Amino acid sequence: MVRRDPPTYSGIVNAMLKPLTLTLALLTTALHPWQTITPTTGTSPLTWQPCPQDQTTGMECTDLPVPADWQKPEGRKITLKLGRLQATGTAKGSVLVSYGGPGAPGIAMTRSVQSWWTDLRKSMDIITWDTRGYGSDQFQGLSTGLPCTWTRIPIADLPRDDADFGRLSDTNRGYAEACRLKDPELFANMSSADHARDMEAIRKALGTDKLNYYGASYAGFFGQAYARLFPGNLRTMVLDGTWNHSAADWSRELEAMAATNEQSLRRFFTWCATNGCKDVPALWRKLITRSTDTPVPTKTPNVAYKAGDLQSFAVGLARQGAPVWPKLAAAIRKASKGDASDFVPAKGSRYPDQATPVTECTDWPRFTSLKQLTTTVARLRKLAPNAGAANTFATSTLNCIGWPVPVTNPPAALPDNLPPLLAAGAWGESEATERILAQVPDSVTIHHDGPGHTLYGANTCARDHINRYFTDRTLPARATHC
Repeated sequence: MVRRDPPTYSGIVNAMLKPLTLTLALLTTALHPWQTITPTTGTSPLTWQPCPQDQTTGMECTDLPVPADWQKPEGRKITLKLGRLQATGTAKGSVLVSYGGPGAPGIAMTRSVQSWWTDLRKSMDIITWDTRGYGSDQFQGLSTGLPCTWTRIPIADLPRDDADFGRLSDTNRGYAEACRLKDPELFANMSSADHARDMEAIRKALGTDKLNYYGASYAGFFGQAYARLFPGNLRTMVLDGTWNHSAADWSRELEAMAATNEQSLRRFFTWCATNGCKDVPALWRKLITRSTDTPVPTKTPNVAYKAGDLQSFAVGLARQGAPVWPKLAAAIRKASKGDASDFVPAKGSRYPDQATPVTECTDWPRFTSLKQLTTTVARLRKLAPNAGAANTFATSTLNCIGWPVPVTNPPAALPDNLPPLLAAGAWGESEATERILAQVPDSVTIHHDGPGHTLYGANTCARDHINRYFTDRTLPARATHC
């Protein structure tokens, strides 16, 4: 089953640049007394110079040394490369930006989407950084990196017995050790909380009293960790297209993720009822039952899909909306006849997969026994009979079983003393951010009732609201849809 593909960094750029079908709905906002405060700026020790190999964007760069292990502040230092697009008008402050990944070349990505920030730059500097550990040529990053081969690893099959569980643990440890042994200290300090501590170091180095932060996709977890660690140092925070790392009850959050995936498939089935594929829901349920133990073959050599694989692909396609739903209906019909070839990706990995999960395995709870795993999966399958446990952290963390470093940044509730936050998201993502922001009074989520991943780059309605929040802390109305 395992197929090695050329290693790539996250597809977050493509996802964020993908056009969305927009409903522009700029709503009236209310200005509260606390929203008139402007950030204070102190003296920064940073020396900015033109970024390497940058001849056109005018972006400036600087180096910031930080501890490899934040528990040993006087120990070994690594280098973070920071990037800055200066405000085109009078600067009222700065916004720190991260695009997710979990690791990402913030400098290169900001160059490629510089036009996004045109309006915000009228009054704010845009600051970004290449995240720790992901600084190799492979990631195009300029910060200190882990000298590892970032292999694409197929999401593991569910273990059938204790021996299978043990083999999975050994396999995962083998992947991890090949990377860990290159730099054990940095490998063990790659969680979202470590990135959040880097963010605090950046805030201090900029000389700003309070942080303004935009975190997209996985970088939303950096933001949630920062909110827990440094709640008094936060002015504004936007969580765009992310998920809930602040759940007090993790089992409930897994259920919420499974329910979201089930909703994605049911949305597709509802469309089928009036678009010539009424037979597809019943075919899908029979296909999932049959393929739970017996893989459905494809015309690609050595590739056959079990139920979990099919569910993962189907949920991903269903989330893309009506343009791809005819393709999904055809793939299900074909697979029900014994050929799952239409589920095989056109290029890249042939199975649902992820990059070597160095950051993820320190952020998310992992199963420690077969009983714990099977009980959880059975519960999610009952809750979501069409989607099962696919595309939840119950399955994506299978590759963390046996990981040689512990979970150092587990999900936890947010503190009580945070300022109001702003979030944004399309299908599924906005519901997840609602669960985060429910813990922070007066916070607001911008909803997009359609497919996509993150809103700021493609949805001008959401971007306008986010820019106003950063500049003067004006929040949109609670029921804002864009």
